[in-house]
Amino acid sequence: MNVNESAENYLETILILSNTHPVVRSVDIAAELGFKKSSVSVAMKKLRENNHIIVSPEGYITLTESGKEIADRIYERHTLLSSWLERLGVDPSIAAADACRIEHVISAESFEAIKNHIKEKAK
Repeated sequence: MNVNESAENYLETILILSNTHPVVRSVDIAAELGFKKSSVSVAMKKLRENNHIIVSPEGYITLTESGKEIADRIYERHTLLSSWLERLGVDPSIAAADACRIEHVISAESFEAIKNHIKEKAK
């Protein structure tokens, strides 16, 4: 499941919004990310064509199984990397911004190694 960084960000945003909103619409995503609704609409069309989301006739956006899998993976990376950087003494806003960049480029192998290292240190 190879998707670009932009698609990963949109899927992660849909996941996060779905935890706090009864329904997720393009306008919610645009507001959350600070993007124009037209840009979000183009991205939603691509995500729909790639079967990562379903858009209801009312405009409600739901993650498909593949979309949720990608969103969960990126969100896990973001939260773990962000909290790890904060524990290392990095300012929370910088940690969040750096985690957002790292989460898209780190290999699965390196991420698992960091995750396992953190789990070992927690014991």
